Amino acid sequence: MDKAVVLFTMKSCPFCVELKEMLDKSNIQFVDRDIDDYEEEYNMFVNITENDYVPAFMLIEDPETEEPLTELFAPDRDFDDINEGFEIIKSFIIN
Repeated sequence: MDKAVVLFTMKSCPFCVELKEMLDKSNIQFVDRDIDDYEEEYNMFVNITENDYVPAFMLIEDPETEEPLTELFAPDRDFDDINEGFEIIKSFIIN
């Protein structure tokens, strides 16, 4: 089963940089979506989660299928700090 991690970040966010570094060091691949470059996509995410904090992420199982299973995670809604967000992603990739 293929899995994908889509990370919503912004250039000036130190927490975004930290999470990306943690993922890189753990060899966890992710798709980086800067919210300025992917504004429309991010706005859909914000409308669904009712949360506009970053870094936020989507975890997608079977991204090549017609209806991939997708979970959305936003800071202060689904995790309290970067370490907790990282552990959610790591657990998703490992399992």
